[in-house]
Amino acid sequence: MKKSTKSTTPAAPQAKKTVTKKAVGTKKAATKKAAPVSAEPVAAAPAAAPKKVAAKKTAVKRAAPVKPAPAKKVVTKKAPAKKAAAATKVEVADTVVTAKINIGFGNTMHLRGSGPGLSWDGGVPMNCAGDDEWTITLSGATAPIVFKFLVNDLTWSVGDDFVVEPGSTVVLEPSF
Repeated sequence: MKKSTKSTTPAAPQAKKTVTKKAVGTKKAATKKAAPVSAEPVAAAPAAAPKKVAAKKTAVKRAAPVKPAPAKKVVTKKAPAKKAAAATKVEVADTVVTAKINIGFGNTMHLRGSGPGLSWDGGVPMNCAGDDEWTITLSGATAPIVFKFLVNDLTWSVGDDFVVEPGSTVVLEPSF
């Protein structure tokens, strides 16, 4: 008798084969199990519908709130008292003194007193502006100027001393 080649015992289960396919647009690999191999013909499995790939959600980066720069400390230094007094010094216009008197040809009118450029010890010559007009301009006066007229720096005018405020212009008629 002949032995049959078919065995009545079922075949040992065989290892399942897996096929790896990459899905388009994803980084993960999708695994698909292969159908078990058997002696019986198996109907073709319906094709799996393609999986919908979810769009990647990108985080919207929001700009960090802008913080204002910290305020810089300003260091102020106080000037010494002497410099502060000089800064408050007010510039005064020139003081102009004019004498209206005819003192004769060849003589010169002088001015002595206390004020910028003046002294009681020696006279400052005045400028001849005409036959009977003598002028002098004094700069930098901050206090009243006290003075007297002299002819040729020898003969004093009569009367009290003349007083002029700084920055003013005066016309005087001294007598000798």
